Amino acid sequence: MILTGLSGSGKTKLAQAFVRWICTDENQYVILPVAADWTNREPLFGYPNALNSEEYVKPESGVLDLILRAEKNSTLPYFLILDEMNLSHVERYFADFLSGLESDEAIPLHKSDLIKDVPQAIRLPKNLFVIGTVNIDETTYMFSPKVLDRANVIEFRVSVDEIEAFMKSPVAPDLTALDRKGASMGASFVSFAKKDLAYSQKNDLNDALIAFFNQLKLSGAEFGYRTAHEMHRLAGALEQLWPDYQTWEVIDICIMQKLLPKVHGSRKKMEPILLAMARLCVSDTVDVKELFKKEQFERPKEEDDLLYPMSYEKLYRMHRGALDNGFTSFAEA
Repeated sequence: MILTGLSGSGKTKLAQAFVRWICTDENQYVILPVAADWTNREPLFGYPNALNSEEYVKPESGVLDLILRAEKNSTLPYFLILDEMNLSHVERYFADFLSGLESDEAIPLHKSDLIKDVPQAIRLPKNLFVIGTVNIDETTYMFSPKVLDRANVIEFRVSVDEIEAFMKSPVAPDLTALDRKGASMGASFVSFAKKDLAYSQKNDLNDALIAFFNQLKLSGAEFGYRTAHEMHRLAGALEQLWPDYQTWEVIDICIMQKLLPKVHGSRKKMEPILLAMARLCVSDTVDVKELFKKEQFERPKEEDDLLYPMSYEKLYRMHRGALDNGFTSFAEA
């Protein structure tokens, strides 16, 4: 899971609050700030001591120990929170994680028969969950399709009403009040996360996704089998957790979390594609091109004309970025 958006909007706090709520103790999670000089896997997995064949140097981050604990306790959830995970190239320090997620093969650690406390290879446990928080500025790096294909992206924004309400009582949240309050749900959380849940309205979902696939293909950002499978899993999970969600709400979430994060490029390349995708978010009677010319966001006059409101608003902001900067992407500074 990648949490992106406005700096200081509570991305890390939310992740921290959740793990403190659902975990029985601090051994179930690691909160790790990513450093700009991470160029290999050593901060996460450590390395064998080249001068002593009996020693494996574990990382001070505690990530390797977290994975080993997760292997031994498969019914409990374990969490790795990477704070500002794009301060370094994710594809460099996180390459083994990405490969392990793709292949489900063991990640080799060392070849020595003399090292006793660390196995020669480990598989990523199904009860290990990775949450990354992201800020976009001149010090950070963008994500590659390889990363985005394996993640769900949630954007954080702050509305006027929300900031006004906070400023009436601007105090930091007391996370200790959440400690272990949801620990009894940990096993159910892991069990639920392992399921492939079928979505009852899959035909409607498929029709919408194929329409977006055809538009994304024009920019080379079309999705593959993995993304299609994960969107069905997401839709099935949403239906189980929130049965009252309408089909359009589920499709809207799938578009926002799995499709739009991959969209980026120059104005010349992306402007017609953004407009075409926006037309898929509204009824045929709406003149998207005219609405997108306006400097302030406006919804269609008739509420029923707006099919996927979150995706439509995001596409408007991405289109404005293309007009103002000559380039657009899902991530905004």
